[in-house]
Amino acid sequence: MRATRAEYCVVACAEVWRGAGEVLASPMGLIPSLGARLARLTFAPDLLLTDGEALLVRPDGTPEGWLPYRQHLELVAGGRRHVMMGASQLDRYGNQNISCVGDWARPRRQLLGVRGAPVNTLNNPTSYWVPRHSRRVFVERVDMVCGVGYDRAAGLGGAARYHRIARVVTDLAVLDFATPDHSMRLVSVHPGVTVRQVREATGFPLTVPADVPPTRDPGAAELRLIREVLDPAGSRTREVPEGAAADGDRHRAEGRA
Repeated sequence: MRATRAEYCVVACAEVWRGAGEVLASPMGLIPSLGARLARLTFAPDLLLTDGEALLVRPDGTPEGWLPYRQHLELVAGGRRHVMMGASQLDRYGNQNISCVGDWARPRRQLLGVRGAPVNTLNNPTSYWVPRHSRRVFVERVDMVCGVGYDRAAGLGGAARYHRIARVVTDLAVLDFATPDHSMRLVSVHPGVTVRQVREATGFPLTVPADVPPTRDPGAAELRLIREVLDPAGSRTREVPEGAAADGDRHRAEGRA
């Protein structure tokens, strides 16, 4: 059985922690959580997972250590955590908004609030997961800066010494900031997606290499772990329905809405 779009997204999220070593993974959302657990079970055995309260846990959720809040903050402040957050808006330099849409004094839509996004982005590596790649999310300018992007971090000196935005994974593609000015670059496209579709679903010009490869295929062992161990109920397909993400017309329509 071939891999589904959701499974490609899980593997792409797992790759965020490849080579990370003994750092705390803080995935936010189902697909990133499956990715972190998959990474721990395969190519990142030193990765630390938490239950979000006071324990370090194995991929199956059983406790393997104690992580009180004080020690958690030491990991955060020392760059020894890699968080994967969501984003209601992202711009070309990785500035993230999860607080409001529109003028912050009279927003059209109130969202989560700034929460821990500034601390996350300035104190430890950060990646983003966007389940619906569209112009609503990928905007020329965010309405409010919550997570700090490369252009703003450049003026903060030593305060941003741990700042690094590693990857952006969406239901269409994988992106990063490996360009001279740290603007967003297309890394790979998921099967069934074209470079044109990604460009049309993005509200600013992307850096696009001459040759954009497909997102790597999940291996047989990875598929078995996803389907039989990590998510046997198939919850991942509710976040990324099979076939829906390849519909470029849907993404273009969302961008115009």
